[in-house]
This record gives sequence, structure tokens and C-alpha cells, in this order.
Amino acid sequence: MTQTFDEMWGRSFGQSQMQGAESALPQAQSQVMYEGLRPPYAEFDKWLKAENPARLQRKQLEAEEIFRLTGITFNVYGRAEAAERLIPFDIIPRIIAAREWQKLARGIEQRVRAINAFLHDIYHRQEIIRAGRLPVEMIARNTAFLPQMIGVSPPGGVYTHIVGVDLVRTGDDQFYVLEDNARTPSGVSYMLENRETMLQMFPELFSKNRVKPVSNYPKMLHRSLAACAPAATRGAPVVAVLTPGIYNSAYYEHSFLADKMGVELVEGHDLRVVDGRVAMRTTQGYQPIDVLYRRVDDEYLDPLNFNPESALGVPGIMDVYRAGGITIANAPGTGIADDKAIYSYMPDIVEFYTGEKAILQNVPTWRCSEADALAYVLDHLAELVVKEVHGSGGYGMLIGPTSSKKEIAAFRDKLCAQPGNYIAQPTLSLSTVPILTKAGLAPRHVDLRPYVLVSPDGVTITPGGLTRVALKKGSLVVNSSQGGGTKDTWVLEE
Repeated sequence: MTQTFDEMWGRSFGQSQMQGAESALPQAQSQVMYEGLRPPYAEFDKWLKAENPARLQRKQLEAEEIFRLTGITFNVYGRAEAAERLIPFDIIPRIIAAREWQKLARGIEQRVRAINAFLHDIYHRQEIIRAGRLPVEMIARNTAFLPQMIGVSPPGGVYTHIVGVDLVRTGDDQFYVLEDNARTPSGVSYMLENRETMLQMFPELFSKNRVKPVSNYPKMLHRSLAACAPAATRGAPVVAVLTPGIYNSAYYEHSFLADKMGVELVEGHDLRVVDGRVAMRTTQGYQPIDVLYRRVDDEYLDPLNFNPESALGVPGIMDVYRAGGITIANAPGTGIADDKAIYSYMPDIVEFYTGEKAILQNVPTWRCSEADALAYVLDHLAELVVKEVHGSGGYGMLIGPTSSKKEIAAFRDKLCAQPGNYIAQPTLSLSTVPILTKAGLAPRHVDLRPYVLVSPDGVTITPGGLTRVALKKGSLVVNSSQGGGTKDTWVLEE
């Protein structure tokens, strides 16, 4: 059987082409022929051809055992069993060339700088609205906009200290930004554990391939957060991670990052306002915190300013924040920048604040709040992807080409009832990379989430990030909560 390398190693082909049979795993000194071998995979291809398929299958099981013993889990909300699950991990890495990464990094940095400038503007003079580049209703009617942040300038001028930019590849040297994660982007612990697992199981691969490291991310994160400490800081900045608790879906990551940074992991009941500072309980009494990396949503951050029933946040923390007594990362109100309706204006936002055309393109988007766009979307529901403006995790969306007539009809009713809650996009011809299945290698759709750190000292982009993969054949949904898995992502040195 002959499979082209295009089909196996990351060339882009559409959903209709995903319906074919899964390929067989190459045998040692395989007769499988590859055409159009992409240069980044050259060394890996040599190694793979020489590998015993049975050993690879054993290694896949070994990786699952490592994740189980390490406790790398996530919780799925809304499931009756409420059980922790292992996030599926595939041992076949995704490999990106140095030249390709350089272009991506330039585009990511441009976009993140524009997002920070946009957030400062939207909570101050709103010049982009005055200039007519963004309709005022995009802000005025948006629940992600926090009036409590008007006039507030965070320490160092940084709003989005940690950003995850979701990218999809649709062709050679062609990436689109699918989503900006400017609130509390998750998944970086999987990126780090994926790399550690691969280093442990296949050390020979890293001696043959010059792969840029990612293991320094926790150190860089701590340094970046500390650089954003407020003026009230005395001595070395005290950093802590605020978690909603053990039942949160990303609790493993909260604990992991706090441990790797060497800082305290705290919950709301561990904190209180003392003498105008937010302080955490210790064996020596309450100690002021300078920088709080919060993994609690805005709504639950401060019961005195937001949801009065919240037991997850800290009463009065917003008052301390507005007075310059603490840095909250990411800043409250950053959700306005990753709102899916605002996303459709991102090319204009980038150009407005940088004076340059956006290096990374947006996916074409119809705003269903607009009558003409809504009419088009209703006429083409079976062809489009429709998303909730404030949705996340793969929930609340319709993938037209894979939905039944009954599902489309039900979604049509929701869309007609609240059109302003939705945007629509074409179903892109996403690229695929191979995964290891029990039957052998098979192509699956992927996206990529690079992680970006922002401080007054500059922008740092971790090389590669997290590749999320739709493990179900034909699926376009890569979220772990929806059955997706992850891969190690290699960016090669030049």
C-alpha cells in the first residue's frame, strides 16, 4: 500500500478527504513510499522507518501509564460520573521548521501587542470607537466589558500577562488565528508534560533532532509575572496562584504551575484584605501578595464587586487592585479582547494600534447580530461552523457538515431567538498530522496553541506550544472535554 507523505505528515486536506481508510503503520525498513517529504520531518522519518511497530505500541501504552502515575488529569463538567480523566497523548510529534516558526512568532507578537493596546484604549479614551473602526455596541452590549476597569491602568501597562493564540494551518505556509485566549488560557502544563514524557521515552530522538526547549516556561512565567509587580511591592515580589479548588477542570495545571514556579497555590478562603493589601494566610500570619496569577473567572473574583454569592474570590480585591496594591494576571476585563464578536474586528484592531497589516489572518466571520449576515448564515447552516460569542471548550457550537438535520433545525431556533449571541465561520480545510492508532498511523485534524508571556520587559513566545488533536476520525473538535488529545510540538533550531 502506498501513502503519500503529504497525507501523513501535515499537508492540508479537507474533511471530505478524511473519510478514507486509516493507513498501516510503517514496518521496519518499510516499503511504504513517501512523496513530498516535508523537510522538518526528515530525521524523524528515518527514525520511524527503522522502528519496530510493536515497540511503538508499547511506548504509547507506557506514555499513558506515565500520565496516570503523574496524575495528569482534567475534569469534565456536566458529566454524571464527574470523574477525572487522563488527557489522551499521542507519541508522534508535530514538527515545525525554524523559518515557519519565525513568521508565526512575528505575527503572534504583533497580535498580542495590539490586544494589550486595545484593552488600554477601550478602558480609557476609546479612540478606536471615536475613529469609527469599532461599533460602540460591540462594547456597550458586551457582558465581557467590565465598567469597574474604566480608567484603571494595571502595573506596567500589561493587561494580558499570559495569552494563548489558537492557530490552524490550512496550507503550506498558511496559518489562520482561530481564537485569542486572553482571560485564563489553559493547557500549558500538558505542553510541558508532553515534552518531558517524550524526552523520557525517546531520548535518541532529541539527539538526532535539534528541538527548541520549552522546559524553562515556569521560570520565564515567574520572571514575567514578577516584572509586573505593583509600586506597593517591597523587596522581591511575592507571587501566588489563585485556584477555584480541586473540582475545577484545570486544577492539575494550577497545582503544577505553582509547584514549578515555587510559589503558593491559594484559594479564596486563604486570602483577605489587610491594611490595603491582599494577604495570604501563612504559619507566620498573613503575608502580602504582590502578583496574583488568578485562574478564577471575573464573575467570581470579588463578591463585593461582581457575583455576591461567589465563595471563590476575595472580598475587596478589586478595590485593592484599583488602588495599585496588587497585580492581577490576567487583568479583570480582558475577556472583551477574546470575545468572538470582537475577534471579527481583529484585523482592524491590529492595523489601528500597530499601523501595520495583520501578519496572521483571521478566519472569515459572519456576525449574526447583523441582519444580512444572519440571513446568509440561516441559508447555509449545513455548511458553516456556528459558535457562541462567549462560548469555550467546544461547547455551544454547531458544525454544520457533521450535524444531522434535526440538530441543524434545533440550532436554527436558538440562532433566530438570540442572533447576537453567535458568529459563524466556514469549515476550513484544516491540516492533519499522523497519530498512532491500534491499526497504525492515521491522519487527524489539529490546531496549535502557542503560549505568550507579556511584561514591561517585552513579549516572550514559547517555541511550539500545545498541539491539540481531534482523535475521532473526521472530527474537527480538538478540545479535551470533547474527546480531543494532545501532542508534543517541536520547533527545530535553524
